[in-house]
Order: sequence, then structure tokens, then C-alpha cells
Amino acid sequence: MTKQSQQYYIYIITNKTNTTLYTGVTNDLIRRIYEHKNKLVEGFSNRYNLNKLLYYEICDTPDAAITREKQIKGGSRKRKEALIINQNPKWEDLYERLL
Repeated sequence: MTKQSQQYYIYIITNKTNTTLYTGVTNDLIRRIYEHKNKLVEGFSNRYNLNKLLYYEICDTPDAAITREKQIKGGSRKRKEALIINQNPKWEDLYERLL
């Protein structure tokens, strides 16, 4: 029996007016965005009402996901916006597409 590979996700969420961006990492994107949308997550995303999924990437290992998350977090807002626009030019909430 082979071990099923796990996927890891790097994501960017924002608020209703797209003014604040948050980058996170998770092994269950649907669950994690649900938590953000329902304010089950304490901290930054809850404080700034961040619950709109704008962007995500898939990685095969936790280390790759964490490394990529740090790259994105360390970049400028302009670089984050470029990532979002490339995948999601209308800045729509991608959460419903995951369901």
C-alpha cells in the first residue's frame, strides 16, 4: 500500500474592499477558508475581516509550501497584486470554485 500524497496550499485572502492582503499556508484550503469566512480564526485575518480568497498555489511538501509562503510574504504588495491578477484578474472570491 502506498502512502497517498498530501497537498499543501499557499493562499492570499483580502477583505471586501481589497485593501488588506494576508498570505497563509494550509493542508486543507476549503476548511481553512471556511474558518476565515466564519471568523473561527483568531488574529490578523479576523481583526481585518479577511475572508475573500483571491489566490492560491499548490505544493507537494510542507517545506515547499512554507518556503513559498515566505517568498510571497516577503514581497511587495505590487508583487502580490501581480500574482493575483495573473490568476484572478477580476479579484473574485475563488472559494465557491473549490466546492
